[in-house]
Amino acid sequence: MQIPQIRLQSTPMKIGLDIEQPVQQIEQKAAVQSIEQPQAILEIHTNRGKLTIDQTKAREEMDLKSLSKRVEEFAQQGYQDWLAGMARRSQQGTELRHIERGGSPLADQAKQNSKGAEKQFNLGWLPSYFSVKLDYEPAQVEIKATAQKPIIDAQIYRPEHTYTPGSVNLDILQKNTLDIDFINLYPEETGE
Repeated sequence: MQIPQIRLQSTPMKIGLDIEQPVQQIEQKAAVQSIEQPQAILEIHTNRGKLTIDQTKAREEMDLKSLSKRVEEFAQQGYQDWLAGMARRSQQGTELRHIERGGSPLADQAKQNSKGAEKQFNLGWLPSYFSVKLDYEPAQVEIKATAQKPIIDAQIYRPEHTYTPGSVNLDILQKNTLDIDFINLYPEETGE
């Protein structure tokens, strides 16, 4: 016995895609930059330091006196010696005026007048401590600095952008089909 059958045969649809990719181009030129830095303005004013060394006292102690100091000392000493000489002569005159009182005033005066002053010896070439006077005024430095701003020049460029959009083309390469067949739908009679 034959059973009726339905036969289905399908063919799927085949699609063809033609894809054109999009193209994007971006070009960015480098910026042109110029930087200039002017030098700072620097002004320096200096008042020089002053060192004063006064060694007058040390030189005097070493008996290396200036001419004016020597003249002043000699004048003072001369005046003192003149006063002492006047006093001595006045006293000796008074002694001679009273010669009748006895003694030997002439011999005593001769002996006194012939005797000089005692000599004094001292190390004259060594000055005392701190006899050299030092005075120092330090230097004064005024510094004035004026900064200069940098000069910046920048030239920028916009990016160059080119875009070509993509596309998709659809093609049907094979259509879908469905074939239906009926087999043994009407059984055949046999002569039995």
